[in-house]
Amino acid sequence: MATIFTRIAKGEIPSYKCAENEDFYAFLDIAPLAKGHTLVIPKHVEDDYIFHLDEKTYEGLTKFAREVAIALKKAVPCQRVGVAVLGMEVPHTHIHLVPLQSEADLDFRKPKLEVAPEEMKSIADAILAAYENR
Repeated sequence: MATIFTRIAKGEIPSYKCAENEDFYAFLDIAPLAKGHTLVIPKHVEDDYIFHLDEKTYEGLTKFAREVAIALKKAVPCQRVGVAVLGMEVPHTHIHLVPLQSEADLDFRKPKLEVAPEEMKSIADAILAAYENR
């Protein structure tokens, strides 16, 4: 059975797409730590641990995440884009990209934001535009 992230990448479940290529997909986290919190996933590999990925997929994922992070920083005002790989909630390798104003913004124990769908779409569209114009 496909993971929820595979189903999102296939378009079976709606998402706020931020970037995509043949092998990888980036979309907004629906329970974000900060506005613009983005998840980056491999489309064709469902392993739940990043260090189990084959070298080509691992390198491609990190390269894609870098490109998305650059676009994210252009689209969402922040000091930096934080990176986290936890993989504890969804059994599909994913990288969190979180716009940061301080280190405290990357605390996964804090309450998640509620962002209106219209604002989520606007943020995703801005990231996608920055990604496509890189």
